[in-house]
Amino acid sequence: MPEDSRKRAARRLAIARGHLESIRRSLEDPDVYCVDVLRQIKAVQGALDGAAAVVLRGHLEAHVATAATRGDEKAIVDELMDVFKYV
Repeated sequence: MPEDSRKRAARRLAIARGHLESIRRSLEDPDVYCVDVLRQIKAVQGALDGAAAVVLRGHLEAHVATAATRGDEKAIVDELMDVFKYV
């Protein structure tokens, strides 16, 4: 994966971790409003989705786009079919 993609994905995951920790702490408060918790959970999901998109783009740029020049188109197609299970 390209270094830039690694850094961007790590940043998004750090954001998700911060949101997740905030949610965990807020659940210790008996007066926490459920909708606020749900909103924060959605923010974590968005950060994770963003990280997945960055990783996928890095993979496409680094490996898939060059498959034809390496002659391994079939292997890449098989791999992509597997990848799409996770995105």
